[in-house]
Amino acid sequence: MTYRIERIGRTDTDWERLREVRLAQLMDTPMAFLETYETALAHGDEEWHSRIRRVNEPGSVGLAAVHDDGTGAGEWVGTMIGFTPEPGTALLVGVWVHPEHRGRERGVTDTMLDAIVAWARETGARRLLLTVHEDNARAAAFYRRRGFELTGGTKPYPLDPAARELEMALPLV
Repeated sequence: MTYRIERIGRTDTDWERLREVRLAQLMDTPMAFLETYETALAHGDEEWHSRIRRVNEPGSVGLAAVHDDGTGAGEWVGTMIGFTPEPGTALLVGVWVHPEHRGRERGVTDTMLDAIVAWARETGARRLLLTVHEDNARAAAFYRRRGFELTGGTKPYPLDPAARELEMALPLV
């Protein structure tokens, strides 16, 4: 299988693709995101257009992994989004790869993360932060393999305050 990484927002229909992927994310791994499937399903078109605009603002990037089907369009099979909430820090959110495209041998997640790390360095960030749900061992293991370490920071998971989100950081310098 062949994959390519594209910026989200390159075409007028990306908002529809983003909506489709977001709903798939929430069905597959609901604990990894800060909204429910029902909430996302109820969003109108303007919300999806707004999300596209946000990932294209200065200090932001939205990436999609595209399974190249040979037609030039391809199917979005993963996403990663980066923001710079403060100077020197980049934040990674919206991480997901479709189950059929997961695995180190495919390299989709690694390739997207490489692109996010490169983007973060270009912004001058000295570290890349993320939070991972305490029960999302698969994601935490991937991040550890890529050099992220737990910072000791935690916060309640917004959809279930009894659960925790764990902060992880990757030094970029």
